[in-house]
Amino acid sequence: MPTTLTLKNIPDEVYDRLKLSAEAHRRSMNSEAIVCLEMALLANRLAPADRLARARTLRAALPRGMFRAKDIDALKREGRS
Repeated sequence: MPTTLTLKNIPDEVYDRLKLSAEAHRRSMNSEAIVCLEMALLANRLAPADRLARARTLRAALPRGMFRAKDIDALKREGRS
């Protein structure tokens, strides 16, 4: 069962980074905090083989031919000097 947690005295830098991260991921601050806590505290729950299997499943679900390496590289370089 989910539980409520109230945080006090959050350092300004941590709050600001959480807010920016929440905006970047289009999440509420609460949802972003939960995701950050899950990643930090539950990251080792998946065995490497399970994590690799999940990555392969996600990759297989992508449309074929839409992501060419040269296009990805060009997008990575876009805006760099």
